[in-house]
Amino acid sequence: MTDKKTVLNDQFSDVSDLPTGTPQGQQATLPFQSNTQAPVTNNQANASNQINGSQASQNTGAENLPRFNPKDDINNPHTPDTDGLEETHFGYKKVKKAEKQAKVADVFTSVAKKYDIMNDLMSFGIHRLWKRYAISLSGVRAGQHVLDIAGGTGDLAKAFSREVGRQGKVVLSDINAAMLDVGRERLINAGCNNVDFVLANAETLAPFEDNSFDLLTISFGLRNVTDKDAALRSMYRVLKPGGRLLILEFSKPIFEPLSKAYDIYSFTALPMMGKLVANDSESYQYLAESIRMHPDQQTLKNMMEDAGFVNCDYHNLTAGIVAVHRGFKK
Repeated sequence: MTDKKTVLNDQFSDVSDLPTGTPQGQQATLPFQSNTQAPVTNNQANASNQINGSQASQNTGAENLPRFNPKDDINNPHTPDTDGLEETHFGYKKVKKAEKQAKVADVFTSVAKKYDIMNDLMSFGIHRLWKRYAISLSGVRAGQHVLDIAGGTGDLAKAFSREVGRQGKVVLSDINAAMLDVGRERLINAGCNNVDFVLANAETLAPFEDNSFDLLTISFGLRNVTDKDAALRSMYRVLKPGGRLLILEFSKPIFEPLSKAYDIYSFTALPMMGKLVANDSESYQYLAESIRMHPDQQTLKNMMEDAGFVNCDYHNLTAGIVAVHRGFKK
């Protein structure tokens, strides 16, 4: 068992609000009804009060209540005080920076239970090959420490758990409590006893010490981050010198006829499948829009270099529908 101080940041003032990396099987995400919630931003006060005051109505399926768990807005660096009226994109919509994190949390809280089956349906199972290829580029070895950011239901964390072995450690991190719960249950059932589960914001990675991890991965999560440059800087901070970052994300198709067909599929079939399988077409409409708003391959590579990463490259998969970006800490 490694010393937690190599992973957790002693300077993080709200550490009691985040599940820290206790041994797998003992780690529990706080339930939705918990009174121990992280501070909620001003723009969420009404949503929080509505949830806390209307739990019974929610349990009966009232559709007008927010699905968002206020705890998922942990350590949001964007507030009306810090960002004022500055806007960013939420899919094709413009929203205040302080509001985006809660809106993204709403999406993933809604789809968490159906996330895996929808991934298989949407990609015809190809997402498993994309992830397998990313793992092949990871260079992960026995005994290493791995952080899987926005790890959701734990596909990559499960594979890395086997690779690092008993002397290694994997941290499955996500900002969304519902997604983290699904991943935790799945990995416990798979017998992964070297995985910790931590609620963390990708923009700050506040629970984690500098120079803590040999490998960082983020799979289909970066496009949902409000400030991607800040997230990349935080990833650089927590990597050990010589450590590797892998980003698996939707990107820009490099074959124009495929791009047009992909657009038609994304904006018709995805929302329809979301409605039929997850009873939520809006979240999958956001998915299609968020992919188009994400930086293309070269732009993301440049952003990684601006954050300090060296020897950056990218590998197009399925004609650029997805790309794996790779960079190293000096």
